[in-house]
Amino acid sequence: MGEEIASDKSEKKGFFQRLKDGLTKTRNNIVQGIDSVFSGFSTIDDEFYEELEEILIMGDIGVNATNAIIEKLKIQVREQHIKEPADCKQLLVDNIKEQMQVESQAYEFEHRQSVIMVIGVNGVGKTTTVGKLASKIKSEGRKVLIAAADTFRAAAGDQLAEWAKRADVPMIGGVEGADPASVVYDAVNAAKARGVDVLLIDTAGRLHNKKNLMEELRKMNRIIDREFPDAHRENLIVLDGTTGQNALVQAREFGDVADLTGIVLTKMDGTAKGGIAVAIQSELSVPVKYIGVGESIDDLQKFDPEEFVNALFDVDISDEDDSDAENSSAEYFNIDYSDMRWPD
Repeated sequence: MGEEIASDKSEKKGFFQRLKDGLTKTRNNIVQGIDSVFSGFSTIDDEFYEELEEILIMGDIGVNATNAIIEKLKIQVREQHIKEPADCKQLLVDNIKEQMQVESQAYEFEHRQSVIMVIGVNGVGKTTTVGKLASKIKSEGRKVLIAAADTFRAAAGDQLAEWAKRADVPMIGGVEGADPASVVYDAVNAAKARGVDVLLIDTAGRLHNKKNLMEELRKMNRIIDREFPDAHRENLIVLDGTTGQNALVQAREFGDVADLTGIVLTKMDGTAKGGIAVAIQSELSVPVKYIGVGESIDDLQKFDPEEFVNALFDVDISDEDDSDAENSSAEYFNIDYSDMRWPD
C-alpha cells in the first residue's frame, strides 16, 4: 500500500516537473508579463486591468476566457475592498484555474463500454495519442482494441501497430488504401464479439478544409451509431499546443461535423503558446481531457487544471504532497491527529 502511494507520488511529481519545464516559454510569455503589471502598478485602476487583459490575450488565453477572468477579478476586488495590486494576484491565479475545470463525468468512458474516435489534422500526434491512451486505459484493468482507420497515410498502420505492440493491445486494420469505414465496421463488430471495454479508433489526418474527408468522418460515425448503439461515445480531437490560436480554428471546424467530447493537447513541452489550454476550453465549452509533454508512453496524462496552473506559475507542489501523505496515512490507520497531545 505504502509502495503504491510512493510510486503514484513519484510519477505525479515526475510528470509535474516535465510539465513545469515544458511550460517555461509560456511562463516567460505570460507570467513575467503579469508579474510586471503587479509590480509596476501601485493602485488598481482601469489601466491596471487593461494591462492584465492585454497580457492574457497575447498569451493565447483567448478573448472569452480573458474577459471572464478580468470581470470576476473586478467583482472580487470591489467586494473584498482590495486596494493593493499584489493582494489580488492569487485571485487572478484562482480565476484562471476556474476557467479550466473538468467535470468528473468527463471520464465516464473509463467505467462504460465505449468507442473513442481520435480525430485531428496531420502532424498533431493522433497515432501516438492512440497508443498512449491504449496503454493508459489497459493499465487501469480494461480490455482495449485499436482500429487503424488511417488508411490514407503510407505506413500509418505500421506506426500504430508498433504502438499497439508497446501497449500490448490487439489491433484491427492498418492496410493502406482500405476503406476506413469498412475498418470501423470490422472493428466495432470485433469489439462486441470479444467483449472489449474500449475501442480506440485512429483516423486519417483530416484537414479541416477537405470536405470529402470530413464526409468520411460522418460515415464512420453513422456506422458506429448503427452497429454499436449502446456504446458510450467519445470524439477526442488532438491539437498541437504549439499552434496556439490555429488549434482553436481546427477544433471549431471539426466541431461542425463531429460532436466533440474532449480535447487532447500534445507537444506542450517547449511551447510559448501554452495559454491555449485555457482559451480552448472557455471558447468551445469542450474540456481538455489529456495533455502530452513528451514522446514516451507515459508522457500523456489526464489534464489537471490545478497542476497545470501551478506548473505555469512555477508553484512547488511538494508541500501539498506532504499534506496529502499525512492525510492518507491518518485515514489508512484511522488516526485522529486533532486530539493528540504531544509531550513537552
